[in-house]
Order: sequence, then C-alpha cells, then structure tokens
Amino acid sequence: QVQVVESGGGLVQPGGSLRLSCAASGRIFSIYAMGWYRQAPGKQRELVAVITSGGSTNYTDSVKGRFTISRDNAKNTVYLQMNSLKPEDTAVYYCNVDGVEAGPHQRKVFWGQGTQVTVSS
Repeated sequence: QVQVVESGGGLVQPGGSLRLSCAASGRIFSIYAMGWYRQAPGKQRELVAVITSGGSTNYTDSVKGRFTISRDNAKNTVYLQMNSLKPEDTAVYYCNVDGVEAGPHQRKVFWGQGTQVTVSS
C-alpha cells in the first residue's frame, strides 16, 4: 500500500504564514507529480498548486505570488509555503500524489486525509 500523510495545518491570523508538508511512503515506485488541493465548506475541491518530478509548477490564480510549492524527490515529500494568508484560504488541504505503485506497477492517484487550515483573527 501507499500512504500519503499531510502535516502543518492550523489556525493563523490574516497575513500570517503556514507551511504544509506531505510525505508519500510504502509501496511507491515512482512519482510523476505531487500537488495540493483544498476544499472549503460548501464548495468543491479545487487545485491549489502542483509540481512535477522535473520541477515544473502550476498555481491557481488566487494563490499566485503568495504560495510556493516545492518538492524533495529523494524523500517523496512535497511542501506548500503559504504566506499572506487570507480568510478565504480557510479550507481542508489535501495532498495528491500521481505515481506508480510497486508490485502491480500501476499508475494511480493517491490522496492524503487532509489537514485543516483556518485563517481568522
């Protein structure tokens, strides 16, 4: 099995910063891309940022210039540095791993359980 575990969420005041981490472990053979999605109450899950194995990145417009995604390929870990946080960034943030599971050598998308980010004064 492949495990995806997020950490780093919490409560922060508007204008503050948080850093999320996500590690993939277990029977993961290779990873194509890792990303972060978020889901606010009553809304659909949306892509926040994604990074490929080669380092190419993509961000949703609302976080450009404030969030930075990075990756440590050796550790199968992805990070999301979130600065200048706004109340509208409040959501559960989910890590997404697009990779190949060892054994069946089948490409799949794996999800973490999510971590809550709350931006409030």
